[in-house]
Amino acid sequence: MRAIFSLAALLALSSLGLAAPSPKKSKANGAASSQQQQTPQQQAAAIPQGISQATDGSTILDTNATVNGLNLRFKISGPESAFTTASGVAGSKARARAAGTLGLNVLLHGDGGQSFFDFPNQAVQNGLMGVVVLAPSEQLLWGQHAGPPAGLSRVDGVADAQAVADLVSTVLPQLVAFDPAQLFFTGVSGGSLTLSGFFIPAQLAQFAAPGTGVLLMCGALEPQVDVVNASAFAGTSRIHFQSTQQELALLQPAIPAAIAAYEAEARAAGLSDAQIGLLQTVDNTPDGGHCEFDEEGFSSGIQLIADNFASIMQGGDGTVEGINAPTVLTSVVGNENLQFSGAS
Repeated sequence: MRAIFSLAALLALSSLGLAAPSPKKSKANGAASSQQQQTPQQQAAAIPQGISQATDGSTILDTNATVNGLNLRFKISGPESAFTTASGVAGSKARARAAGTLGLNVLLHGDGGQSFFDFPNQAVQNGLMGVVVLAPSEQLLWGQHAGPPAGLSRVDGVADAQAVADLVSTVLPQLVAFDPAQLFFTGVSGGSLTLSGFFIPAQLAQFAAPGTGVLLMCGALEPQVDVVNASAFAGTSRIHFQSTQQELALLQPAIPAAIAAYEAEARAAGLSDAQIGLLQTVDNTPDGGHCEFDEEGFSSGIQLIADNFASIMQGGDGTVEGINAPTVLTSVVGNENLQFSGAS
């Protein structure tokens, strides 16, 4: 695999929509017409890349690499000293492929790319640097490179899962020093479909360790490909399914099916009910719509879960201020058939 890097100017934010981003309209010199003809991918490409500051004062590097023929734009948030001298970050000290003390939390956004620009997992949180990756598709859909959103269908899920795995194992070590035994992956909506449907079954085994896991927000699919070496990750990697009471109608049967499938993989690997319950958990307490975990909004709901990542995924007690439950860490055992109160 060849990786080609390019850096641009200063980072900016975008307000792309959730499923099919609508271009902002302008009345000046026909700009509205021109912008409406652009795909979300083209609009995103117009937003400058480069180096900026994270919410905790650490550094964000916004760059891109060609991985397996796919152009992946991604952002890394961490202390200057953790970046390699090849990254171009001022104050960088690490050598390429050097092991670091901080882990990574790699996020795949939902359809339309909103969470890429929001970057909810930026900053160093409980020993993890944040990484977010932009889908290599014209509509900014994970698992689908061309055409409008097609529901649960993710025809390019295999290629995208492989690209994310290669990005983490081959490209990121050239730019930042991190601890490979502390790798977490977070999915939002469409990103969760690609992680659960393709990445976990085909790729997670190579990253599996007691300090790894996958957080699936507002979306999940049962494995869409053969599960590779489930015994390597079933007994070590955390998987948490986080949804809401008024989830999208098409996801309401898909999420329970995914829960049952991964529970079955763990059981086949020899784990007891108690062991499964510690590693695989589920919650859909919030009385909100799709991704509205704070019962108020899409982006703010995702931010709530991102801010409580350690409590959910890194040995915490699962309490999330803003979710009316003693803990969101309910064992999947006996709770596979989630009940929903409505649909958003």
